[in-house]
Amino acid sequence: MSVSNLPQLNIPRAARRAAVFMFLLLAIEFLDELVFGAEEAAWPLIRDDLHLTYWQIGILLGLPNFIANFIEPVLGILGDAGKRRALVLGGGLAFTLALLLIGVANSFGVLLVAMILFAPASGAFVNLAQASLMDSDPGRHEHLMARWTLAGSLGVVVGPLALGGAALIGLGWRGLFLAFAVLSLALTALAWRYKFSNGQSDDDETPGFRDGLRKAALALRRGAVWRWLILLMFSDFMLDVLLGYLALYMVDVVGVTPALAGVAVAVWSIVGLVGDALLIPLLEKMRGLTYLRFSAAVMLGLYVAFLLLPNFWAKLAVLALMGLFNSGWYAILKGQLYSTLPGQSGTVMAVGSVFGFVEALVPTLLGVVAERVGLGPAMWVLLLGPVVLLMGVPRR
Repeated sequence: MSVSNLPQLNIPRAARRAAVFMFLLLAIEFLDELVFGAEEAAWPLIRDDLHLTYWQIGILLGLPNFIANFIEPVLGILGDAGKRRALVLGGGLAFTLALLLIGVANSFGVLLVAMILFAPASGAFVNLAQASLMDSDPGRHEHLMARWTLAGSLGVVVGPLALGGAALIGLGWRGLFLAFAVLSLALTALAWRYKFSNGQSDDDETPGFRDGLRKAALALRRGAVWRWLILLMFSDFMLDVLLGYLALYMVDVVGVTPALAGVAVAVWSIVGLVGDALLIPLLEKMRGLTYLRFSAAVMLGLYVAFLLLPNFWAKLAVLALMGLFNSGWYAILKGQLYSTLPGQSGTVMAVGSVFGFVEALVPTLLGVVAERVGLGPAMWVLLLGPVVLLMGVPRR
């Protein structure tokens, strides 16, 4: 065999390794959203088991992310400064430990500690995995984010189903989170085989932490960066914030059983999965921002109808349409943010975390409002999501 044939033999092997690496990154996102989907469906069960109030649930949903926002800017800057692999692996181990603590939590305090650990662990394990995916093809940020979001949506769909299956076989929500910990440990072990570089070649000089701080400060002075950060925050009103209170809304306001509330979460998640799958070919044919403006206008009307309709099954039908039309919001907006800061994927994580101080307060403030005026009236606050998107998404 001639020496000239060796590169041809190495290309398929490198391609297979790259494909496995992309699968690993998407699997990490799948696990993160799998945990999230199961947790959101399990809130009525967790509340009854640990005797939680709305105020405590708001703290559990908001405070861990608020604290993580002190930590994640440092993680993002270090991720661009040559420490990405160590951070991903350490984050994976902390992610596993947090899941173990959630599974054995017997009080509000223990659960709070577990979730405070879980939030920055997810930042290191999941967000830096996302940054690595963006660095794999800098010219297709929206398209890669669409695939990332599809993997997450699949996890959100499977999460409530896994909770139902765990209940059927007697594991309960605690046993399910312990099983998640085992899966997290397996993915961390697989991640050990990869470098998790930030897209630079071996000959490029790795920027230092001080240089990373300077770049993050410069990024926060740019109006375009602020635009996408603000729109991402308000888009989440119709995404994770709504999902976080959906099961409780169905039980406490609509008056259905926890089982039917789980059905609502599952319908929302399944339709969202379909929408995220359709988004991938859609982005090949039309601009993401054009679609975003149209879907925000539709969501504005749908959410008003959802709150006003008195019947559960009518609400469920509208909820299904909502899960379809909010698909792609996160992928498109986050892709725009990455494209605004090319070659600075860790910086994107850092500036997002700085702005996340405000974002992390939203679930807690909504819980406080719900404690004072009731969950039903408090849900109208989320209408700000599509309103701000209609006002802020540029036409060009």
